Amino acid sequence: EVKLVESGGGLVQPGGSLRLSCAASGFSFSRSAMNWIRQAPGKGPEWISTITDSGGIARYVDSVEGRFTTSRDNGLNTLYLQMNNLKPEDTAVYYCSVGSTRGLGTQVTVSS
Repeated sequence: EVKLVESGGGLVQPGGSLRLSCAASGFSFSRSAMNWIRQAPGKGPEWISTITDSGGIARYVDSVEGRFTTSRDNGLNTLYLQMNNLKPEDTAVYYCSVGSTRGLGTQVTVSS
């Protein structure tokens, strides 16, 4: 059974940073591209990043390019999202996903 568990969300002031983690199990993590998506209140899901199975290449939506960094540790079956210079519009529930499966998400709130 594919299982994805996100953690690391919270309340942060504009300009602050957070690091999200996603613990994966039940599939071949090291052979799978992974994604981060988010869903803001009242809006549909938004793709924000994909990283290749080796971690050599990561792509980002324009709105987070240069502020967010996706990485992974295949030895720990864990995906990360480092978020810097956070803005109020980054407020959302953040999910990691593989294929059509995603976790329960972690809430990120950016507010002063």
